[in-house]
Amino acid sequence: MGFSGNYKDNSEPVEQALTHPYTRLTPDHVIAAVESTSRLSDARILALNSYENRVYQVGIEDEDPVIVKFYRPDRWSKQQIDEEHRFTQFLFDAEIPVVPPFIINDGDEYPTLAMHDDFVFSIYPRQGGRAPELDNLDHLHQLGRFIGRIHAAGQGFRFEHRLTLSVEQSGRNVDYLLEAGFIPHDLEAAYLAISGEIMDAVNARRPDADSYRQISLHGDCHSGNVLWRDDCPHFVDFDDAITGPAMQDLWMLLSGDTSNQQRQLLEVIEGYEMFYEFDLGELKLIEPLRAMRLVHFNAWLARRWDDPAFPLAFPWFNSPRYWSEYILELKEILTGLQQAPITMPEV
Repeated sequence: MGFSGNYKDNSEPVEQALTHPYTRLTPDHVIAAVESTSRLSDARILALNSYENRVYQVGIEDEDPVIVKFYRPDRWSKQQIDEEHRFTQFLFDAEIPVVPPFIINDGDEYPTLAMHDDFVFSIYPRQGGRAPELDNLDHLHQLGRFIGRIHAAGQGFRFEHRLTLSVEQSGRNVDYLLEAGFIPHDLEAAYLAISGEIMDAVNARRPDADSYRQISLHGDCHSGNVLWRDDCPHFVDFDDAITGPAMQDLWMLLSGDTSNQQRQLLEVIEGYEMFYEFDLGELKLIEPLRAMRLVHFNAWLARRWDDPAFPLAFPWFNSPRYWSEYILELKEILTGLQQAPITMPEV
């Protein structure tokens, strides 16, 4: 089996691939689910780029196509999904460019959710657009403005069922890779050492500390979840909506060296503060949040490795070479954590 006796090989067992719940989502099942909501499909289906859930564009007779999202079984409760949907509708009603789902069963406890073959699903309007240009300072300024609007409006919508950003969860993600046998035996000592140093550094600047304002967030605000259209960003996929510090929705807009990131921050925060005050103390959270995302990403891939879509989409994951490179990446992350936090440029 490999290095430690329980090291998980990169190949996908046939039995797991055949029994995974998503294998039931055939085109016929997708069409049947859509038609159960009183829509008549024209049988045109396009699978969209989504791994955590399954998302399809489905053609509708004499109407625009719709986007159908089937939620991963046992990930979110109906209460958590419903709260995400109510949040996006709340933002939409405040004239913020987000894309809420359609009402499927008006008057039901969860009106935007339906069930088919044990899958919870929702239906969205199709939203066109392109990714924002993160090297375009005007785009960054506008992104800052609209994220500021989301955060300001979110003061009136506090999550009760969604998760809260948690340093402890990051620690559990670190442990999971080791306990589940993903880390090769000859790399375990190096992995433990560097991961421990990273978590110590993250704990020293905890993004979930009470000293930072914890607010309702998009949670996964990278360029792939923003569609640029009509000279305006439209925010989609609030699947990871979470309570946390404002910087969680801002740091993924930054790239390049320190001077570039400072220029980008200036534009983002100038736009942001048109609608919501930014706490400059949160600048020290950029590197801890970056570290937490990297740890989360690898644990996420590992936890989903029995899903047949994952070995196909991420064939480079979970090889001895990959884990060696991951430890080098962790060392780079640690270097960033040990450096002085980024500051705003003088203007």
